[in-house]
Amino acid sequence: MEGVLPMTAERRGASRSNSSSYSYSSYYSYSTCRASILLAFLSCFAWVYVAGWLWQYAESRTLLVNLLKKHLDQRPKVLTVEDKLMMLGCKDLEKRIAEAEMDLTFAKSQGYLRKKSISSSGQKFLAVIGLSTGFGSRLKRNTLRGSWMPRGDKLRKLEEKGVVIRFVIGRSPNRGDSLDHGVDEENQQTKDFLILEDHEEAQEELPKKAKFFFSTAVKNWDAEFYVKVDDNIDLDLDGLIGLLENRQGQQGAYVGCMKSGEVIVDEGKQWYEPEWWKFGDQKSYFRHAAGSLLILSRSLAHYIFVNSVSFKTYAHDDISLGSWMMGLQATYIDDSRMCCSVPGQDKVCSIT
Repeated sequence: MEGVLPMTAERRGASRSNSSSYSYSSYYSYSTCRASILLAFLSCFAWVYVAGWLWQYAESRTLLVNLLKKHLDQRPKVLTVEDKLMMLGCKDLEKRIAEAEMDLTFAKSQGYLRKKSISSSGQKFLAVIGLSTGFGSRLKRNTLRGSWMPRGDKLRKLEEKGVVIRFVIGRSPNRGDSLDHGVDEENQQTKDFLILEDHEEAQEELPKKAKFFFSTAVKNWDAEFYVKVDDNIDLDLDGLIGLLENRQGQQGAYVGCMKSGEVIVDEGKQWYEPEWWKFGDQKSYFRHAAGSLLILSRSLAHYIFVNSVSFKTYAHDDISLGSWMMGLQATYIDDSRMCCSVPGQDKVCSIT
């Protein structure tokens, strides 16, 4: 019995030991199984999250691609000049451009004129003389008609010899009023007016009047020279015609009593120039012909006719005209015989 008891106790100890080992092994296996399940769950969750993100990214990318395609389809295509001409229905535009370039070349060769101006009679004239006048100057006009300016048949015979003389005047600011009617009635009697229908006659508009005169004269008469004269000038007509005949064939001739001088900057003074600051620190005018009497050759007058819309004008007509000549290949001719304010025996003009 004593021999058996220890053995039984040992077995019991071994049995307890085996039981403890089994319990630990079971607990370890259970813990491992739970960790595996947790890892599997986390992996599954991570996969679902990544898959969802990838799906959302794919949808976004598809949406962006579609929007980009739509934008590209709506964006105007890069067209060639040929395509644009076809779309506009202007297939012949290239031909017109070529013709315009040819016209421009011809204009330059003909004194900057797009189309050669010819009088209604087809006659070529030596000169067109325009006497700048106003509504209140009828007495001056009658004085000139009674002195050096031909009238009636003599005026027409002078035109047959190649010299046209006209009083130049615009229209009243109140179109059709008594001022306009007075000029129309006077013109019916004398037939010696050039009426500038598009010009408003006013003292402050005199620089623009010069543009309208040269442009209208070029359209009406094909002359070698165009002469601007103030209506307070007494002309030696034969002397002026002789001067013009001696200068025939001179291209780009800008003839007159050349001068320059101080720019008047004080408002209220005579000859005040509102844009005086444009003439530099010295406040001095550039070289130009006095406005009382000046001559332009055909090419220069034609240039004014073509470009008059874009010309800048200043307070005085002679300054304005001089500024137009500065950018051209004009030949400045200072002729002392045309200095009307200076007395002399060889003068072709004097101030009345």
